[in-house]
Amino acid sequence: MQRPFLVAAAALLLVTQAQAAPPQFRHAMNIGGEGVGEGQFKYVEDFAFSKDGHLMATDASHACVQVFDKTSGKFIARFGGHGEEAGSLEKPEGIAVDAGGNVFVADYTTGYVKKYDPSFKWLKTFGGYGAGPGETKQTEFMDIRDGKLYVPDIGNNRVNVFSLDGKPLFQFGGPGTEPGRFNAPEAAKFSSEGKLYVSDLKNDRIQVFDPQGKFLFAFGKRGAAAGEFKAPSGIAFDRDDNLYVNEIGNSRVQVFDKNGKYLAGWGRKGTGDGEFANLHGIVVDKESGAVYVADTGNNRIQVFKPAGADTVGASPR
Repeated sequence: MQRPFLVAAAALLLVTQAQAAPPQFRHAMNIGGEGVGEGQFKYVEDFAFSKDGHLMATDASHACVQVFDKTSGKFIARFGGHGEEAGSLEKPEGIAVDAGGNVFVADYTTGYVKKYDPSFKWLKTFGGYGAGPGETKQTEFMDIRDGKLYVPDIGNNRVNVFSLDGKPLFQFGGPGTEPGRFNAPEAAKFSSEGKLYVSDLKNDRIQVFDPQGKFLFAFGKRGAAAGEFKAPSGIAFDRDDNLYVNEIGNSRVQVFDKNGKYLAGWGRKGTGDGEFANLHGIVVDKESGAVYVADTGNNRIQVFKPAGADTVGASPR
C-alpha cells in the first residue's frame, strides 16, 4: 500500500518564490518496474498520448513502445521491438502523434523516424543516420506543430524539421553556447501559443524559438537552486502553458510559467515515491492535470496528480 505523498516546492528541498498559490502535486501511482514482461521497462524514455487517449511510453533497451491506460496504469499493448521487420526498432526515444492519430517514433541509433497508423501498424520510415539534410544522430524527444515534425538531434546539435510525409524542410541551431545554438538538445516541445521550447541539456538552460527556428529568449543557468538546472531533459506543458522540466543532475521536476518564472518543484535522488534516478521524459494530461514522469534509473513511470484531484490512480470502472 502506498503512503500518501504530497510533493510541492514548500515540501521538498526547493525554495518556493513568493506567490499566492504555488502548484502542488500528490504521488498517485507507479507504472512498471524492471523486467522484460508486458508493462515492465529497461530504460523508459518519453511519452505521448494516443488518439484514444492512452499513454504511450518509449522503452529504449527493449526497443518498443508500450501503451497503458492513463488512469489505472493497466498495460494495453506494445509495438516495435527488435527485429528485421519494417516496423522494428533499435533504440526508440522520441515519440509524437499527429492530428490524425498517426504515431512517429525517433530511433536514436539508426537516425530513422518511423511512422505508424493509430492502430500501431507501420506505415513508412524516413531520415537516416548522418549530418546531411534530413539526417540525424542521436534523436531525442520531439513534437508536431502545423503539419511539421520537430526532431532534436544531439549528435548534430540542432533541431531538424520534417513534413509529416518525411520530407526534410529545414534545420536550425548548431554547436555552441551562444543564443540559438546547442550543446545536446534533449527535448523540443511546443506551447499552445506555438513557441518551441528546447531543453539545452549540456548548456543547462531552456531556449525558446518561433516555428521557423528564430531564437526568442532563454532562461536558466547551471546550479541547484530554484530556477537553476543541471542537465535539463524532458519538458512538457499543462493546459495553462506552465512548463514542466525534468533534471537529470538534480533529480527533480521544476515548474515554470511560459516566460520562465519559477513556480514550484519537487524531487530528490532515491527509489521511494517522489524520488528519482536519471530522469528523462515527462508529459502532462491536459484534461486531468496528471503528470507522468520517466523515472528511468528506477525503470518505472511515476504519476502525480494535482492536489485535490481524484481521477488518476483509480481502479478501472
